[in-house]
Amino acid sequence: MNIASCETAAINAGLSQNQLNELLEIARYAAERGGVSLMNNYGKIKTIKCKGTSGDLVTNADIECEKIIIEYLEKETPNISILAEESGHKLKDGELKWCIDPLDGTTNYAHGYPFFATSIGLIWNSNPILGAISVPSLNEIYYACPGLGSFCNDEQIHVTKTNSLSDSLLVTGFAYDRREIIDNNYSEFCWLTHRTHGVRRGGAAAVDLAFVASGKVDGFWERGLAKWDMAAGVPIVEMAGGLVTNYPSGDFDLNTGKILACNPEIRNELIKELEKVRPLTPNSYGGK
Repeated sequence: MNIASCETAAINAGLSQNQLNELLEIARYAAERGGVSLMNNYGKIKTIKCKGTSGDLVTNADIECEKIIIEYLEKETPNISILAEESGHKLKDGELKWCIDPLDGTTNYAHGYPFFATSIGLIWNSNPILGAISVPSLNEIYYACPGLGSFCNDEQIHVTKTNSLSDSLLVTGFAYDRREIIDNNYSEFCWLTHRTHGVRRGGAAAVDLAFVASGKVDGFWERGLAKWDMAAGVPIVEMAGGLVTNYPSGDFDLNTGKILACNPEIRNELIKELEKVRPLTPNSYGGK
């Protein structure tokens, strides 16, 4: 996926600049409303359930937040389909679709750890076009679309210009099934921790992507993600001058669950290092 891929998707979807601007405002407002809902419930969770895989949680806050967002989007854009983490698909005619993650970082939220977000992305045929991410604990709203650029709280943002992997700060995450599979990113985390200023693990992919776009970190990679984890963050990174690909290499595909997002200066070096890494054995970390 190249830097103009969101622009290409917008053109293929037949969206004018005015339409893009209007849809971005809708996404931004939806994300802001989601963030308000999350903060209203923060520290007051009534229910926590496991969705099947250990660590994959859902709370009453997820459900309430998603309901607010869906009602708003259906009112404002009745002809656009919806894919939401908790309630699934609401399909309509046409190929445009909202991808909603009402609470990215549910485990953090459930434990009172203030690293979570509401993420709203618009895609066409699984190609991201625009997105908005609210990080309410930081009072930050990130948003971007083709023709406008990337912003945080109305200030334009850009990826870093760090030109050496050894001088970079990276961020990653671990999938919910990390206990069941060997290919779980542990070895990559260790490998790159020794070759950079450090690797952070925040626990919310949408926030990680927003932080790449705003220059808080230089790069991010992860696997095992859902469409709603990435749909909003991809255009925000791209419009901030970053590159988004599959990893360890290849074109980005929203359906693979794999992503590498970084500033252009460290991309080749980061890919080379990731290609060197081999998975740890279960005995390496006490797994099964």
